Amino acid sequence: MLNVVTHGAPGDQPPILIAHGLFGSARNWGVIARRLAEGRHVLAVDMRNHGESPWSDSHSYPDLAADLAEVIAAHGGLADVVGHSMGGKAAMALALTRPEAVRRLVVADIAPVAYGHSQQPMIDAMRAVDLARVESRRDADAQLAAIVPEEGVRAFLLQSLDVAGRRWRLNLDALSAEMPLIVGWPDLSGSFGGPALFLSGARSDYVKPEHRDTIRSLFPATRFAKIPGAGHWLHAEKPREFEAALRAFLSPDASSGR
Repeated sequence: MLNVVTHGAPGDQPPILIAHGLFGSARNWGVIARRLAEGRHVLAVDMRNHGESPWSDSHSYPDLAADLAEVIAAHGGLADVVGHSMGGKAAMALALTRPEAVRRLVVADIAPVAYGHSQQPMIDAMRAVDLARVESRRDADAQLAAIVPEEGVRAFLLQSLDVAGRRWRLNLDALSAEMPLIVGWPDLSGSFGGPALFLSGARSDYVKPEHRDTIRSLFPATRFAKIPGAGHWLHAEKPREFEAALRAFLSPDASSGR
């Protein structure tokens, strides 16, 4: 089973399960998870091939969805599911293949479509770090800076570096091999009729107007919302606004068809 970082305690409402994006981890969501846990049980997972979760040669969305379903089954069988980017695609695949496990769905800045970009350059950058010469995170940052000029991106990647063990907490080989699947989208039939929120950053172009018909065909009870001033990393750039949107949508008082 996936590594799960829990916050809060079980209550009357089903837990909130958080699925992070590519190269992320449950730890990236610690602040938001702890704040949401003031009133809910929150389960933040390390996706397969990330963090402390098991590694696998496969990184397909049906497999990632099955991983999430296993966590939900171990925590009562029903959850509100929040997924960002890669985790958002996994959450969508879960809702389409195991709709009985999902009460409400929040998809953060991603659509059920194939994208033309690749994150392979980030994998190449991490592989280029000579871990034998790394005594501190600063050493690794200095090496990464030659390839990744953005300080924020380097800081994000370095959260997955085990300095003491001189290893990445990422299965870079599997993620590289499966990159076409990660940026793609599987052919999944059916639809999820429960409440769904597609929450985007206003400065991001990941969820485009032309994606809306596809989204509504799979998730007919969808609402769309944008966070002003936020890009793709909306939960990190505007955490309070992101948290407020989640609270409003996941509240027991929110209108719901189920």
